[in-house]
Amino acid sequence: MEFSTSISRKYRTDILVIGSGSAGSIAAISASQGKYKVTLAERYGFAGGTSTQMLDTFYGFFTPSESPRKIVGGIPDWVVNELNKSGDIFLRPNTYGAGTGVNYNPEKLKQIWDRLLVKSGVELFYHSTLVSVEKTGEISICVFFHKGIGFFTITAKRIIDASGDADYCHWAGLRYEKAGENEPAQSMTTTFRMSNVDLDVYEAAGGKKMLKAKMGEAYASGEHPLPRKEGSAHEMCQPKCISTVAVKVVDFDPLTPEGITGAEIEGRRQSFIFEDFFRAEVPGYEDAKIIGLSHQIGVRETRRVFGEYRLTKEDCMTARQFEDQVFLCGAPIEDHRKGNDGNSETYWQYVPEGGSYGVPYRTLIPQQSMNTWVVGRCFSATHDAHASCRSMAQTMSMGQAAGFAAVQSLARDSDAKNISISDLQTTLLEVGAILEFPSKVADTSRDGWSNN
Repeated sequence: MEFSTSISRKYRTDILVIGSGSAGSIAAISASQGKYKVTLAERYGFAGGTSTQMLDTFYGFFTPSESPRKIVGGIPDWVVNELNKSGDIFLRPNTYGAGTGVNYNPEKLKQIWDRLLVKSGVELFYHSTLVSVEKTGEISICVFFHKGIGFFTITAKRIIDASGDADYCHWAGLRYEKAGENEPAQSMTTTFRMSNVDLDVYEAAGGKKMLKAKMGEAYASGEHPLPRKEGSAHEMCQPKCISTVAVKVVDFDPLTPEGITGAEIEGRRQSFIFEDFFRAEVPGYEDAKIIGLSHQIGVRETRRVFGEYRLTKEDCMTARQFEDQVFLCGAPIEDHRKGNDGNSETYWQYVPEGGSYGVPYRTLIPQQSMNTWVVGRCFSATHDAHASCRSMAQTMSMGQAAGFAAVQSLARDSDAKNISISDLQTTLLEVGAILEFPSKVADTSRDGWSNN
């Protein structure tokens, strides 16, 4: 694709992070702890990705067991501590199988991401979409589109692909697997929020167990054409408001304009079917209404890059540890998949004995590149392993490791594959990351936050 005659502006940086989801934002913040210029480009007008566009809970900080351990720390704690300062979080008990969740106000989180990024000195380009990559050796010229100035370039020495869809790797010709090619891709979800919910009445009527039974009855009878038998609805930081993960959209390709358009329309259609169901069938919801839909439909997987190592289901389910591990994960395999009857339910499989596995640095390094890291849901993993290691605490940990690794590679003039792992691990430990399964049971009391 030829852009040379239409480039309006040209920028240069040392480390370019593409995508400001939880992985990319943390990658930029950690990379900015060095002496190099860090630039973050994002297609929307705010940072956070899934954390601000569609969800309100961080999972993965704690193992989901009767004796939970806190297994993620470091710069991800900075984010939660900022939310805690303004009273915009609470710890939600182990519900729906994923462990203790850090529930937060996503609108406040948008401002906190801004503040942390600006304070760290990161150069920000919002409303900027990657459309092409040109390579000159290990220097990358990335072409972006902004509706105000048209096409512009950012030339970078190091790239961290945190785009979710592995956009940089795609345009740069790096190898990846597209979700759905071998196993069915996980379903997509439009989340929605409802106000004026009487949570006391809801809990008195049976709460989560009651909701599960009501959904099952509605699905079986067809009175309310729900797409699945089970789903979650949980309280938010805002009084009398709830957030859901209930909509299930399958059989659309989110990487095509036709597919993502159809998915968005279907997600909104299902959301208001759920509104009717909640108001008619669930105690406490009689006067509730939808007050917001997710900024876009939530996409769980598209491209998964082939890295120097590929995390597998066996690695997860045997709690495997690695010499080059840069973070831990104790989350179960949570596979939102389409069943044989067309019903889309969730398959769960847990790490044995409430343990955790290590995730090696090599999963963040694309096979065919020397200057690139890949973080977030496009990192190197099989379908099953990805379904475990995609919680936001883990994606933040990927970004943390990649950001520090990029700094080290520049400081030592080494490529991504040949940095000192021991030095990287030391840097991670110094900032508060957790690389070994802790013996201390975490404090998961409802009110408050512990960063140790």
